[in-house]
Amino acid sequence: MQTEKTDVLVIGAGPSGTVAASIVHQEGYKVRIVEKLKFPRFVIGESLLPRCMEALEEAKFLDAVKARGFQEKNGAKFVKNGKVCDYQFADQFTQGWKWTWQVPRADFDNTLATEVEKMGVPVEYETTVTGIVFNDDGRSVTTVEDNNGNKKHIEARFIIDGSGYGRVIPKLFNMERPSNLPPRKALFAHTIDKKRSMADEPNRITIVVHKKGVWIWIIPFSNGITSVGFVGDREFFDGFEGTDEEKYRAMLAGEKDIAERFKDVELVFQPRTLESWSATTDKFYGDGFVLTGNVTEFLDPVFSSGVTLATVSSQLAGKLVVRKLKGETIDWNASYMDIMLQGVNTFRSYVMAWYEGTLDTIFFADDQDPLIKSQICSVLAGYVWDTTNPYVKDHTTALHKLARIIKMRDDLRAGGMK
Repeated sequence: MQTEKTDVLVIGAGPSGTVAASIVHQEGYKVRIVEKLKFPRFVIGESLLPRCMEALEEAKFLDAVKARGFQEKNGAKFVKNGKVCDYQFADQFTQGWKWTWQVPRADFDNTLATEVEKMGVPVEYETTVTGIVFNDDGRSVTTVEDNNGNKKHIEARFIIDGSGYGRVIPKLFNMERPSNLPPRKALFAHTIDKKRSMADEPNRITIVVHKKGVWIWIIPFSNGITSVGFVGDREFFDGFEGTDEEKYRAMLAGEKDIAERFKDVELVFQPRTLESWSATTDKFYGDGFVLTGNVTEFLDPVFSSGVTLATVSSQLAGKLVVRKLKGETIDWNASYMDIMLQGVNTFRSYVMAWYEGTLDTIFFADDQDPLIKSQICSVLAGYVWDTTNPYVKDHTTALHKLARIIKMRDDLRAGGMK
């Protein structure tokens, strides 16, 4: 069987692979990418966060992405029973990017993969990893097979697994573990959004609280198409009958804040479902490999954390792999896993607070403190590694303390009005 050699093998041509591939390639090392699917391909995670921009910039992808004319995103709007809470990234506490994009992911991911190929990194599509053997020296031999059944070996000094939902190394080596987040389901579609209000959109994502534990994403793209999805527990979806399209249209009609806008809306594709997406793994690294993006852990789509964790983990991993190839000894626990867990766990606290209703109390409170709002805005912008922000540093307790204070204040006001 044919054997090819490279310095670094990257599994997956999504953002969690291409960012690292670019960073390693820029340092003069041989990199190649294998990707199971044919691009462009559909995937959710269409609303980026400003923290992504730093990773895209270091990977030298910004110009290529700007050229695509994607919808710029300046903030996030939350809606509940007609009440609005608006977060503008320009007002955030952390110094960083103030904007990002809302993107059809098929186009966005394909743009990154095409750009990394232009840099000189070969990408082999429709190529599946069927086995990996790690040698005692950390080098590996990966067996891959294309769609025609042709097999070959790829020998590499290091592997970066950015395979996303494919989770190649965790599955091959029995590293997968269930997440502590409850299983949830999403039903979504792309719509031709002719009733979009240009005064109120399209430069932000809108999250509508439908009922406790059930929410709706509305993500406008620059091409006039808007992604709309419902997320909740399975019991919510079981309350609707008919085809997925009939269920989807009934859900749209059942939310007064969007019913008129999406009445009889034309769908670009039939509604699709995604469920039980949360998963994690024991370790984010091992002898001769590192995991990036959704391979480490995918939490929930509510705060658009997926692409942020993908690009930031890929950015960090790429730089550490370069140091490893140069002969440095890397403390992967301190230099990678602990750092990524800081971000994952901060987002996890916000996801849990969202479904508990804690964030409802905070987002829709009257007379919000501008400093606190700016600090929470930084988390929503993806700056979950800024521990000078108390709502990052104390993420497990700060939100609940704030919600209790707001409730006590509201109770006192209500008592004084009697």
